[in-house]
Amino acid sequence: MIEVTFYSLDSGALSGFSSLGHANAGDAGNDIVCAAVSSAVYMAANTVTDVLGIDAQVRCDEAYLSLRINADDTEKAQGILGGLLLHIEQLQQQYPKNVSVQKRRCN
Repeated sequence: MIEVTFYSLDSGALSGFSSLGHANAGDAGNDIVCAAVSSAVYMAANTVTDVLGIDAQVRCDEAYLSLRINADDTEKAQGILGGLLLHIEQLQQQYPKNVSVQKRRCN
């Protein structure tokens, strides 16, 4: 299962996300759920860092991607992170055995 955790500040503003795991919805290279989640999280991370130019901590490893934004820059990324949250929540509704969304408050 892919677990996507969204982080928010006390104000409710999204400050980042992490995605971990495999969907196991098909053979490697043919797993449409994995491809959908991977594409979405990479697009969001690349848009935040390379298009919007926000300085963020990004970590990428096998079946893992995380992005954390400094509190001062969260406002600039709300549209992207909110869109990603909506997209992943809809994937979770379609594929509840393969995608899980968590939300955590942090500072």
